[in-house]
Amino acid sequence: MATHSKDPGAPSAPYLGFWRERHLCTLTTPRPDGSPHVVPVGVTYDPEARLARVIASRTSRKVANVLAAGPEGARVAVCQVDGRRWATLEGRAVVRSEPERVAEAERRYAERYERTPSPNPSRVVIEIDLTRAMGNI
Repeated sequence: MATHSKDPGAPSAPYLGFWRERHLCTLTTPRPDGSPHVVPVGVTYDPEARLARVIASRTSRKVANVLAAGPEGARVAVCQVDGRRWATLEGRAVVRSEPERVAEAERRYAERYERTPSPNPSRVVIEIDLTRAMGNI
């Protein structure tokens, strides 16, 4: 059986390279009833900080789901796939609204997706403190 486990703080060069390519991702958050809510998102991966970041509007369902989990955050996963290559990052998500955190998330998003996100005064960032990484790269 193949081992797909990775160290989220020390990824291999191919794994990190895959996360730097432009791919649409999914974010899975738990609804208050425990069922999964899966939506398409852009994700950036910062292994040095062991963080994944998703920019979002504070009025979105994904943000509401993370906030509903309480101050300790919600267990979430982000995933991307390209043919047989896939990668998943898991961890505990919290919502941040501090301007410097939002700006950093926007900067990283613009770098990865080669486009500056449109202005959004309601923007927040979902920061995922990574505890697990998996993939087939």
